[in-house]
Order: sequence, then structure tokens, then C-alpha cells
Amino acid sequence: MTETTIRKIHLPSDQDASGRNLGQAEIAAVSEAIQSGTLTSTKGRFVKALEQRFAAMLGVKHAFACASGSAAVHCAVAAVDPEPGDEIITTAITDMGALAPIMYQTAIPVFADVDPRTCNVTAETIAPRISQRTKAIIVTHLFGNPCEMGPIVELARSAGIPIIEDCAQAFMARYDGHPVGTLGAIGAFSLQQGKHITTGEGGLVVTGDDALARRIFLFINKAWGYGDPQPDHYFLALNERMSELCGAVGVAQLDRLESVVGRRIALAAELDALLCGIPGVALPYVAPKSVHTYWKYCIRVDAQVVPDGVSGVARLLRDYDIFTVPRYIQKPAFACEVFQQHRTFGNSHFPFTLARPEALDYSRERFPGTFEALDGILVIPWNDRFTSDDVRFIAEAIRTSVATLRAGKS
Repeated sequence: MTETTIRKIHLPSDQDASGRNLGQAEIAAVSEAIQSGTLTSTKGRFVKALEQRFAAMLGVKHAFACASGSAAVHCAVAAVDPEPGDEIITTAITDMGALAPIMYQTAIPVFADVDPRTCNVTAETIAPRISQRTKAIIVTHLFGNPCEMGPIVELARSAGIPIIEDCAQAFMARYDGHPVGTLGAIGAFSLQQGKHITTGEGGLVVTGDDALARRIFLFINKAWGYGDPQPDHYFLALNERMSELCGAVGVAQLDRLESVVGRRIALAAELDALLCGIPGVALPYVAPKSVHTYWKYCIRVDAQVVPDGVSGVARLLRDYDIFTVPRYIQKPAFACEVFQQHRTFGNSHFPFTLARPEALDYSRERFPGTFEALDGILVIPWNDRFTSDDVRFIAEAIRTSVATLRAGKS
């Protein structure tokens, strides 16, 4: 290919104004917060409004804002209060920000395999990892595609284990008519720059359980009992609060959430239709009871059909200035040094020193779905500022790139 033969479009990016729905409503809310002179959520009104409105949107009793998506997961893990050496089942296809909180709360991440079609854990992959030490199960609704929660909820209920839903990428996704985040004991959301809506950094934690809500509220606030008759610092906890500036942006962003999600879903349907039938390319798999809200749009590329697989397609798409992410993450989380070398607190290796050997068995044969998922997935940039022309451009570029590889002309 040469530069003269390639049509290019500058696609909107969620890393700047081209792909972010930020405008006068956010500016006005931040201005109001600044003019009030109150930028702490303990005294202000915006963070409280964000919490109340998000709870109402999901139909859940409690919502709490915090400093980041990682903080949201940290609050959720702290709420279930693991003992040192307890185990929390999770996925190896996730951000480290969803795993570090487990270790900071002295628990051991135990990795379950995934369905390679979705990169999500399932009841079948979780069940073999349950032990007498299992304190909680974290399910990650990756890319906005819900885990198949019915069987997972039944499994967890029968074992008496709470579910934490990591919904960082899954605002307004639904399973069997229910919003993700409300199917387990606790839901954790992210408001980081690239998410469906953003405050730059920020998180939200939801629950319908009063006791868990109390633990979450306290953990966000250094375990200080704001509003109690005789408040104290009741246990070890951090300051995970969101500022009023972020809260102001968040309140304005919530007004846009429904339209943002609707637009992403509609654009994904357009791309589905345009990519259907390309040899060696599989469209996003969505379970019958699920509503996928497309944080990213992901295809699977069969290297047996398309020579050089995802790497080849990604390489050719760069010629169109379409910068995709082959594999999503380059290796499963358990292959990172923190897990391989147990690099945690000084030279202590804690809490891994308390782990069962099986919990630390990261043998490749235990994770066939994980490796298959990473080997075949190509993550395509996606946001609600795309136009139908952008979608057609992406589809044309993928079709041409696959055809080029199959013809052996790359």
C-alpha cells in the first residue's frame, strides 16, 4: 500500500475534546462549585448529588463517589473485610487497578479462566477456583459486555460467597433486564478519562446492603464516622474521597449518560452489519440476556484464516491512522512481576506468604480460555462522537486489511 491509495479520517479520540462530551454544562457546574468556595465533598453538595442521582438511575439503595475506579474496587474489597490470606476470585484479563486492592487488603487474587468469546469469567470457570478460603468473587464486565450473571449468581449464592461486580467499562449494561452493578452485593464503576462518562479520575460504588454501605462509606472517609454521635476512626482506612470539582463534572455528565450509551450501541450495530461475513473475523459475542454498551468494540481474528492474525490486521490498520490494540493486554495479569516475584511490601512477599500453593498455580494449561482470548482479540477504538462515516471508514479499512493479508500482499 502507498499513501496515495489510502483514504484517511481523523477519528474522534476519548483522550481529547474530539471524542468527549464535555461542554457548557460541566463548565457551569465547576464554576458554581468554585464560587461556593467549598471543594470538599464532606461539606459540598455536588458529590452528594452525584451519589443520589446515580443510585436512583440504577435503582439501588446506596451509591458512593470516590477518587478513582481503583478506589471503587478497593472500597468494595474492604467492605467484605477479608482476613489475611483469604482468597478473592477474579480474572487475569483486567487492569492492575482492579487487582492491587485485593493485595492491599491482605487477600490473595485467585484467577479464574474466561470464555474466549467474551474474555469474561463464567460460572464454569469460577467453580473450580472456589475454596474454603474464598471471601468474594469479582466479575469484570469487560468492554461493556456483561458476564452471564444468572449461573454465577446461583453458584455464589449456593456457596454463600458475595459477588463484587467490576463495572468500570460497563455503564448501563444490563443482564436479564437488570443493570450491571446491581446483580451482586457491590458494584464498582470508573469515571476515568476514557470511560463512557468521565470526571478525569473518579469512581462510584453501589450496594443495596446497609451493612456493606456503612463499611464503604467509612472506608472512603478514613473510617471516620461522620454524623455519628461520638465519631471515631473505627478501623484502618484511607481517604478515598472525590472532590467537589469532580463531583460537579460528574453531575453534568450523568445527564449525558443515556444518550452516550444509546449512541455507542447504535454505532456498534452499524459496524456489525458492515463487518458481517468477513472470513476469519468474528463479531462481538453478546449473550441472549445481555445488553452490551461498548466501552470498546472488539473483534476476534482467526490466524488460521487471516495470516499474521490480530498483529497483522493491527499493523495494516495503522496505515489508515486507526490505532487498535491487539490482545488488549500483552499478557495475563498473573504473568506480571508483582505475581511472579511476589513484589509487594518491602521484601516480605506478603500476603502471598499466606497463600495455598494451588492459589498461586499460574500454569498455562489452567487458563486455556485466557490465552485463546488474548491471542485472538483486537480492540478497536470506540466512542459516541463517531459518525456513520467513521464507522464505514473503519469497516472498509478492516475489510481491506483482512483481504490484503489473505492474499499474501502485506
